[in-house]
Amino acid sequence: MILVFGQTGQVARELARVLPDARFLSRAEADLSDPQGCAAAIRTHRPRVVLNAAAYTAVDRAEDEEPLATTINGAAPAAMARACAEIGAPLVHISTDYVFDGSGDRPWSPDDPTCPINAYGRSKLAGETGIRAAGGPHAILRTSWVFSAHGNNFVKTMLRLGAERDRLSIVADQLGGPTSAAAIARVCLTVAEALCQSPDRTGTYHLSGGPDVSWADFARAIFARAGPTPEVADIPSSAYPTPAARPHNSRLDNTALTRAFNLGRPDWQADLDEVLRDLGRL
Repeated sequence: MILVFGQTGQVARELARVLPDARFLSRAEADLSDPQGCAAAIRTHRPRVVLNAAAYTAVDRAEDEEPLATTINGAAPAAMARACAEIGAPLVHISTDYVFDGSGDRPWSPDDPTCPINAYGRSKLAGETGIRAAGGPHAILRTSWVFSAHGNNFVKTMLRLGAERDRLSIVADQLGGPTSAAAIARVCLTVAEALCQSPDRTGTYHLSGGPDVSWADFARAIFARAGPTPEVADIPSSAYPTPAARPHNSRLDNTALTRAFNLGRPDWQADLDEVLRDLGRL
């Protein structure tokens, strides 16, 4: 049995499509603000593999709620990993490009030094550290710019704002790889099955859609496909201040994932078309 933490988030909902027989734990069944309760759920269900698709994702609010974010994103995954190690079940955990400081212009490799610049990034890095310390088989999948037909994300925000305004100012000096929740779900499943057969593939991997773009160019791609077609004006991050600093360079090097699991980099443009079809916009 596959046990999934998360039920309503973007990745969890896509996992439900490809894993109809998995056991999905809602917040009422496993609240990540109670790490020991999460560990107890693993010991109770004794799954053959665990996927953690739940997290604290309110990046700006985390600046004021860092202890809570660190419990949910740091202590809970660490507790899950210890319970998984006890029963010999691999853990697949989703992390983020925000563990890096966003400097430079080359894609980040999994073994590059981490240096998060906001509370959310620090909380996710704490989870990575705790998972590795548990010593069990695991895969940490760092991803970026997640989008889907569900929940709150950049694609849905652009479609809403584009219908309301003739001109949008979008940040153009942050670059990364948009990644569909569906692609993440597919990779999670492949990696989980591989870890069950070959625990030596344990490690940290990067998963991001290609090619890399700016937020402004991502917006243009959305409007080119779905309309409406507001003017998109490029602005620097300094013109759109947020409580949490964002990395300028979110490019991720997917080479390690490809080598270990024979998985190519997802094409976010094809995945965007699928999301727009789900939303009835294509």
